[in-house]
Amino acid sequence: MIPPSAPSPPAETSGGHRPSRAAAVVLATTPAARSVLTDGTVLDRLAGQLDTLPVRDVHVVARTAVAVGPGAADGARGLVDDLRSVAKVARASSGPVAVLPGDLVAHREALAMLLEHPARDTAALVAADGGDGGPLRPPVRVERGRVAAAGSSYHRVVESNGTFRGVLQVGEADLGGLAGVAEELADHVQGGRLGTVSGAEVGDLILVGLVRAGVPVRAAMLGPLRCDRVTGPGQAADAVRRLAEVDETAARLDAAIKSDDGFVATHLVSSWSAWPVRLCARLSLTPNAVTGTSLGLAALAAVWFSAGERPAMLAGAGLVLLSFVLDCVDGQLARFTRAFSPLGAWLDAISDRAKEYLVYVGLAAGYTGAVGLPGGIWALAVSALALQTLRHTIDFSFKASAAEAGRAQPERPRSLADPGDVPPQPPPPSDRRSPLVRLSRRFDQGAVRWLRKIVVLPIGERMALIAVTAGLFDARVTFLALLGWGGLATLYTVTGRVARSVS
Repeated sequence: MIPPSAPSPPAETSGGHRPSRAAAVVLATTPAARSVLTDGTVLDRLAGQLDTLPVRDVHVVARTAVAVGPGAADGARGLVDDLRSVAKVARASSGPVAVLPGDLVAHREALAMLLEHPARDTAALVAADGGDGGPLRPPVRVERGRVAAAGSSYHRVVESNGTFRGVLQVGEADLGGLAGVAEELADHVQGGRLGTVSGAEVGDLILVGLVRAGVPVRAAMLGPLRCDRVTGPGQAADAVRRLAEVDETAARLDAAIKSDDGFVATHLVSSWSAWPVRLCARLSLTPNAVTGTSLGLAALAAVWFSAGERPAMLAGAGLVLLSFVLDCVDGQLARFTRAFSPLGAWLDAISDRAKEYLVYVGLAAGYTGAVGLPGGIWALAVSALALQTLRHTIDFSFKASAAEAGRAQPERPRSLADPGDVPPQPPPPSDRRSPLVRLSRRFDQGAVRWLRKIVVLPIGERMALIAVTAGLFDARVTFLALLGWGGLATLYTVTGRVARSVS
């Protein structure tokens, strides 16, 4: 066992919880792991990267006859011993276990996508390259953010859309499954039931086993980052040079931006929000601190709106927009610094509701004072609040029921000795889909896709609507606009979800 020297302390999540540190199993079983670079071997480079990550200890598995350095934990004569070594570490570990090949050349940021992720869950590094990666890049099929099928030189994958890049982390809750899968694979290899799988395929086989055992494996997508296994010194040197072609910080910032946000958030905020995210990170601000600042700005906006005069209304509109910008920044900062937690997500959601409803109160109070005859303005404000609450209830209940339906139909475990793959379920014939679902699928792209996102009136569009109507007109116009657009959005959402549910 080679303990990492002077490890950096693990980052705290926004909820203040220190995640458990992982144990890493490095499989230095190929000659390429000992390929010499300018500052040591490929294995030395990987060990140096693990020193900077939240790894408790590093177990190096090497062939018995090969010396890889002082303290190598396990000697192995072949693939069977490699798999049993992984099972041994899994049974003894009290935290997540990462499995990595010793011939890996990768960005540190790519490894951190697993080892620094606060969820500490079971995940695999995947590149979206169509599944045609060649040797040392086995195919996988990713569905809804999870690895639905994984391959090896023995196991086939139907309709692959990515490649596994060799790095796998198994969460603490799945360690029993990891030990069982590794032992079962060792038995199959020993019995000659997996064909001619090689000693370089330990991680590939374990991923196949976990997926076929029904363990949920999150697909951590590499994006522009690089993570490659090498076969010799020349390829290793080229791989290291190619790492410099990618700005790791920029890639991390890009990955922090949600891919399914609304039009306003995506095009009017996220297109330039990288610099405030960098500034907040440099100032060591936590996501929860940014969330609190956003809430404070919304409260100030409500105070300005309560004055009811045009300059105050314009000031309130500006504060509403700035509050929404920080609302985007807090989530991006959490993902950029990997300081997110269930508590932080809950606080963010609660603060969104509180900000919006505070603004409603300020608008209604300002209109009452400015006009003198409120003319039902409070009824409009309460109606807008009730409609928005109903919309949130519809969203949360639908997502909860969909998640429950998915848990109610777990995937049946499949034999590891079967080389075939179960293809993804085809969509139902078009004549069995509802017309609305068929129409939705046909127009879910391009400008129409963005139009659909705008129609549902997400929070960015709502904040922009409030700021424009309140700044240029008055609270009555704001509430009527919210009720009209919100009513249309509610009808659109309910109709679409009912159609999908019965299709």
